[in-house]
Amino acid sequence: MKQDWKPGTLIYPLPAAMISCGSSPEEYNIITLSWLGTICTNPPMCYISVRPERHSYEIIKKNMEFVINITTQELAYATDWCGVRSGRDFNKFEEMGLTAGRASIVQAPIIEESPLNIECRVKEILSLGSHDMFIADVVNVKADEKHIDEETGKFSLEDAHPIAYSHGQYYDLGNRIGGFGWSVKKKDKD
Repeated sequence: MKQDWKPGTLIYPLPAAMISCGSSPEEYNIITLSWLGTICTNPPMCYISVRPERHSYEIIKKNMEFVINITTQELAYATDWCGVRSGRDFNKFEEMGLTAGRASIVQAPIIEESPLNIECRVKEILSLGSHDMFIADVVNVKADEKHIDEETGKFSLEDAHPIAYSHGQYYDLGNRIGGFGWSVKKKDKD
């Protein structure tokens, strides 16, 4: 038997990403978000949803750019800390020992310790209620070479041990159970 609950957002797990923003070192900030995702492949587009009262909101709105930095088990503590502390009160890069690196296209910094940095330029802001959605074009991706397979040239994010967020908790991603299309792939006959 199932219970009816009031409408809510129980779509889990979600990515746990650190979003870096700002156009100069004095303005640089990090906000941890799980309300983000892919919108479109061609052209590559994504979104982040941010509460207007958050410190990073005005920085992103002013500069119309941000970087999605994929998080890992190694970055879990910093990921959580940057989500519960305000950039109004702390320099999050300094407090967490993170390196603000130069992005290739946008002014917002990348987090060097992240294995994958997705540079984004905002196209549109939708006011939706508690959060505003920043719809953005992906203008560049920076991938750490230590996670690129030399033979295939593919990026192996699973080797970086990414983390996810689920209903107030952080988790590693666990074991792979199959690849895209594995359910219909023809089996080899012995």
